Amino acid sequence: MFSLNRIQLIGYLTQPATLRQTPNGTSVTDLNIATPYTFTTDSGETLSGVAYHTVTAWSGMADVAAQYLKPGSQVFISGRLQTDSWEDEKTSEKKSKTRIVAMDMIMLDPRDGQIQVPATAKQLTQCLNRADIIGNATKDPEVRTTTSGQTVVSMGVATNERWKDRTSNEIKERAEFHNVVIWGDLAKLAAETIKKGNRVHITGRVQTRSWETKQGSKRYTTEVIADTVSLLGVKNTDLTYSNEAPTFSKSSKSEVPAAVSSGVEVPPVNYESEVKVEDLPF
Repeated sequence: MFSLNRIQLIGYLTQPATLRQTPNGTSVTDLNIATPYTFTTDSGETLSGVAYHTVTAWSGMADVAAQYLKPGSQVFISGRLQTDSWEDEKTSEKKSKTRIVAMDMIMLDPRDGQIQVPATAKQLTQCLNRADIIGNATKDPEVRTTTSGQTVVSMGVATNERWKDRTSNEIKERAEFHNVVIWGDLAKLAAETIKKGNRVHITGRVQTRSWETKQGSKRYTTEVIADTVSLLGVKNTDLTYSNEAPTFSKSSKSEVPAAVSSGVEVPPVNYESEVKVEDLPF
């Protein structure tokens, strides 16, 4: 694998899942998933909102989603970002839409229904919106400054995917181009360090926003808002390396963890489960 394009969501279905059939009889459905979020900016301001995602599920996963998921159902989705482009038949305008192609799905609601939000621990009910991208920068980061004086960087990252076509058995390859947005001090570091062609690892959240063209047409763009940025393929001068393989003897003792050797008392842990199998809700 040369790159990584993975998205993980925990969110809520906002509309019924409508099942469709392709000409060859394959089931497919689009899931509209909402992920509420809360985060703190560099200035210490706490912002909250809801991100909406279009998730496409295929085959048996689509059948299960259409049968069991209802509006309000909480679900875990793992998949990849995919952007499809086409030309409008009426206006000949080029359009595109980014969606998440589901690879795994877990239904999260208990059999006897969803539980109430705990009043004293709302932070334990956070949803998940996480993107992991490993790819190559398609251009040098573009630096801008907002009217409030914040630094923001936009950059493109390309990933690739390879698979075997079920019909022709041919190996096919597809390139995916991701819009990455970086804010604050991290944006300044990225702008100073990352160059076109560098391999990077981006983690963050997926966000889709809308805007209008000069002609009044509505457009949508999907971005990865970065939490962390790592420059890859970098030498580490703090580590030592050896060409000799490590050797072990039966009499050698494992190194004692620092917390124990320093006299810190570690409380005992009971690993026995008090939950009986018959009590599980699934």
